[in-house]
Amino acid sequence: MLFGSISYLNLLPFQVFLKRYIKNNAASMSFRYKRAVPSKINQALKKREINAAFISSVESRRCTCTDLGIIARGNVYSVLLLKGENLADPASATSNRLAKVLNLEGRVLIGDAALKYYLDGGEGVDMAQAWYEKTGLPFVFARLCYNQNGIYIKKLAKTFASKNIKIPQYILKQEAKKRGITPKQLTWYLAQIYYTMGHKEKRSLKKFLSAS
Repeated sequence: MLFGSISYLNLLPFQVFLKRYIKNNAASMSFRYKRAVPSKINQALKKREINAAFISSVESRRCTCTDLGIIARGNVYSVLLLKGENLADPASATSNRLAKVLNLEGRVLIGDAALKYYLDGGEGVDMAQAWYEKTGLPFVFARLCYNQNGIYIKKLAKTFASKNIKIPQYILKQEAKKRGITPKQLTWYLAQIYYTMGHKEKRSLKKFLSAS
């Protein structure tokens, strides 16, 4: 099975879990990764170049999905709208559409680059917070979707949702160093994100997709 992987910090807990999970399952023998930015992963799943991945919410309506997502209730600090000329982030699908739904103008910046920009003192509109202020609901940026091996993926999603993933210090230090931030900042950032979709999250996603 080929799993699409987005190399952003917001999926670090899942990536740590996934390596442990497949190590303890026979399926690990046939498990491979394809890494890319969200917009590329969306296309890869659509073309069946990969079998499962966290797909941008705006594209997930066309997919078979689990109840795992990348979710923030209020500020997320890694999806920003900066002052200036209207400019989409080519790595994004959902965040570019969210800016339009919120009637915001400026340059969209997402992912680790946006987080680093914020931590370095940069200013911008946090779009997850803007959505929360408008709707009172959390925002779902992506969902874990698949096009085959459904039983395996649903079991994997259920197992992840039941776990409290602890990231080893050496991984925190390694990933933080790559992004030019501290392990403490990384841990703080991950505390802003959660992954299990309940009633409010599904209602929020439906509202967003209806407006998109």
